Amino acid sequence: MYSRPHSARWCVSVNVFQQLAVVVAAVAAVWDIQTRRIPNALTFGGALLAVVLHGYWDGWSAAGSALAGWAIGLALFLPFFALGGMGAGDVKLLAAIGAFVGPIGAVWVALFTSITGGAMALLVASYSGYLRQAFVNLWCLVMYWRLEGPRPAPEMTLSSHKGPRLAYAVPVLAGLMLTLWLR
Repeated sequence: MYSRPHSARWCVSVNVFQQLAVVVAAVAAVWDIQTRRIPNALTFGGALLAVVLHGYWDGWSAAGSALAGWAIGLALFLPFFALGGMGAGDVKLLAAIGAFVGPIGAVWVALFTSITGGAMALLVASYSGYLRQAFVNLWCLVMYWRLEGPRPAPEMTLSSHKGPRLAYAVPVLAGLMLTLWLR
């Protein structure tokens, strides 16, 4: 039967990485709510801290796994940024969280973030009276992509759109918490 190593060092390092990931995500969520931005010092600093600590505690392969988690986190949300539907800070935040939780954890965090982000977006749109317009915009975007291919629709990007905004670091924090809870 398969069993995980249960050395004290392994248990402490996993717990510390989870705690640090939650701290980074929570600080990002508060910052994003207040300013609608996530600082590079937090995302890049968090990712660097994760790689260095993984390498220090568990060796080169763990540092490589942290880098893989960072790359996967970056790759999963980068298309949404490229299409104008997500801010760069949100992408970098998922990458930093991926460095803490590793490649498989980054996939789970992205999945749960997307689910909670969709639910929170529906709540924000509904609360602000924008829900109907959001569905109309979504339909227009799908039709635009059908005709033009997947590329940013000039009047529907974050930089040009006037609808309500969701501080997406909040769903990232929720996705991380769900991932850690279900592990």
